Amino acid sequence: MGKPTDYIDPPHTAPAQGLYSHVGVAKAGEKLLFLAGQLSVDLDGKVVGQHDFAAQFHQVFANMRAVLRGMGGDLPNVVKFTTFFVHSQDIEIFMRLRAEHFPEWFGGEPFPPNTILVVDRLVKEDFLFEVEAVAQI
Repeated sequence: MGKPTDYIDPPHTAPAQGLYSHVGVAKAGEKLLFLAGQLSVDLDGKVVGQHDFAAQFHQVFANMRAVLRGMGGDLPNVVKFTTFFVHSQDIEIFMRLRAEHFPEWFGGEPFPPNTILVVDRLVKEDFLFEVEAVAQI
């Protein structure tokens, strides 16, 4: 069985600047989910990894996976991510952590499209980044 989402880099397009594809194709007849931005909080609502980007990365994606699994899916069901950073210098560690974990989490390449934005702050000062997603189940 193939991946639930098709990730495509159409011909004659510039190469992706990281581990992502230009297009994620949702398949007809499946539910399209719009996931709220996931933050680095535990089940008690406490911030995990204050001032520690790697700890927040793992918690954010654990929370994303919990939401997706609660809906009957997992990360390969993601059609597209949007990632918000409060410090541009964290993008480099994000890219490294993504390269370490995405092959396992997605079963290899290709990976979903991802848009990166740097913002002034998130809902609480302690959060270093947030990831929202569109998925299909």
